[in-house]
Amino acid sequence: MSTPYPFTAIVGQDDLRLALLLNAVSPAVGGVLVRGEKGTAKSTAVRALSALLPEVDVITGCRFSCDPVAPDPVCPDGPHEAGTGAARAARMVELPVGASEDRLVGALDIERALAEGVKAFEPGLLAHAHRGILYVDEVNLLHDHLVDLLLDAAAMGASYVEREGVSVRHAARFLLVGTMNPEEGELRPQLLDRFGLTVEVSASREPDQRVEVVRRRLAYDDQPAAFAARWDDEESSVRARIVAARALLPEVRLGDAALRQIAATCAAFEVDGMRADIVMARTATALAAWAGRTDVLAEDVRQAALLALPHRRRRNPFDAPGLDEDKLDDTLQEFGDQGEDDDPDPDGPGGGGGQPPQDGGPTPEAGAGDTPARPEAGEGGEPQPSGAGEQQAVRAGEPFRTKMLSVPGLGEGAAGRRSRARTAHGRTTGARRPQGALTKLHLAATIQAAAPHQRARGRSGRGLVVRRDDLRQATREGREGNLVLFVVDASGSMAARQRMGAVKGAVLSLLLDAYQRRDKVGLITFRGKDAEVALPPTSSVDAAAARLEVLPTGGRTPLAAGLLKAHDVLRVERLRDPSRRPLVVVVTDGRATGGVDPVALAGRSARLLAAEGVASVVVDCEAGAVRLGLAAELARELGGPAVTLDELRADSIAGLVKDVSGTSRRAA
Repeated sequence: MSTPYPFTAIVGQDDLRLALLLNAVSPAVGGVLVRGEKGTAKSTAVRALSALLPEVDVITGCRFSCDPVAPDPVCPDGPHEAGTGAARAARMVELPVGASEDRLVGALDIERALAEGVKAFEPGLLAHAHRGILYVDEVNLLHDHLVDLLLDAAAMGASYVEREGVSVRHAARFLLVGTMNPEEGELRPQLLDRFGLTVEVSASREPDQRVEVVRRRLAYDDQPAAFAARWDDEESSVRARIVAARALLPEVRLGDAALRQIAATCAAFEVDGMRADIVMARTATALAAWAGRTDVLAEDVRQAALLALPHRRRRNPFDAPGLDEDKLDDTLQEFGDQGEDDDPDPDGPGGGGGQPPQDGGPTPEAGAGDTPARPEAGEGGEPQPSGAGEQQAVRAGEPFRTKMLSVPGLGEGAAGRRSRARTAHGRTTGARRPQGALTKLHLAATIQAAAPHQRARGRSGRGLVVRRDDLRQATREGREGNLVLFVVDASGSMAARQRMGAVKGAVLSLLLDAYQRRDKVGLITFRGKDAEVALPPTSSVDAAAARLEVLPTGGRTPLAAGLLKAHDVLRVERLRDPSRRPLVVVVTDGRATGGVDPVALAGRSARLLAAEGVASVVVDCEAGAVRLGLAAELARELGGPAVTLDELRADSIAGLVKDVSGTSRRAA
């Protein structure tokens, strides 16, 4: 077994370490979501925490880690009698992004269940993680239905497995830790809310601290055991402090003054529901216990707010997470108990012993409320491309709810909410023989397959004699996520400020729709002499919105170059992810200028996409009293519909989805 990197040897990342330790003290806090760029010790910190957790006593032979003092009365391996057990280290279980539902919650032996009527249950990762840590790296890339199952189990402390009338329930209480890189896509706000705490991590910009990080990592890689041995005393100290804080936790008093501050803070920041209040209360209590106190102070409430509220204030993926600390301090002061000297420390979060042990030196890591603001459009946040006739970037108009665009036919891509597809979840449409392990039994089809053979199999009782060849897998139809590739005209013909603002608002609205439907998105722009990939296909619509915000305009209209660039991007993506079907959204007024015969070249480029069955939609941005209808002609060449900016709104044209399907017959 490899030697884990010592938790106390991690340089900086105070908020991350504190959030993990608070959950180790009180798992009821609800877990931690760690957001940050790659290479910021997210995974290292989580794996290091498992070595600090106290050992757990388990009943020997129980696959569900029952506590010998209070065994689970409905344990599938039970019933157990209370008594002595064996001590073992707390587990850290990793959930792979590509895990199946059966791998997560466990699986029943359907054949034995039907033929013998027994609950032959194989535990999943939730059972293995009971009384330990469940770690999900890149949780934002996990399928939604798995995230729902995971968070339901974390909230209820139990996992339920239901298969055609046979049910199994077992305890599943664990410290849930998820990590993610926001550049690869966001979690839905509903799922963000289910994580108790969140922290933003970033690499230090302090040279001395970066030097120390490299020095320690190189020393660990050279001699892991020797490096870890040098931190044994610090590790033992933190481990003892966790045990002491757990013992003190039931004695911590959450007074009325602290409760008023918690309620007032959640109301002031307009968080939805009551989960934030409960999480803040539990976090503040854990902070007091970690500091060795039995009373919750205002400084505990302040730190709890910085850890529990930023991610609950996001309404859509384009909202930057964070908390106004001046507003937080004002709220705490207004609703604090004036009879106690518990004013929050305005110089920094987590006073009063709330921070984890330090190894000396400054720690300028970004806290939960430290979020750099996105640059204003055209003010230098990103280098502006040069070109003749270039105009300053303009702000996007207000986003709106768009009509749903879908790819025709039946796909088999990743689960999502846009186009029809064969999926593991959805309505049952038929049955087939299983290919590999059986996951979704079609009971009626299985019985129908077994029934003609009962006499030949010597059936004598009431039970049905079922063999593996009789089993039938249910085929289901749901929705898939697509690759929505935006091809945006940024030429001089689109450069009027008011007009380009409306165009950007429409693209922003489509990006928000793509986020909600779990699509990948890409952004191609064309202007001047060529087209460029402003954003390669990604799951981060936030990144696409940021690129759109600083998009300049001006120059000629190389429409053919934009379409050919889209063709190249789709060719590469088809190799990377062949099951994800594309939808090309061309945002243009249809004009084509520059080069030799640009209109004919644009037509040939459009027909190339149509010949490969690519579903396309043209958003017609032409304005003015005299309309040339060029965008509509481009749509005909692409084999898709053309819709105006007004028609794109959800409260306009009914039947847009039908139009997309009907005019893209080649994509079916």
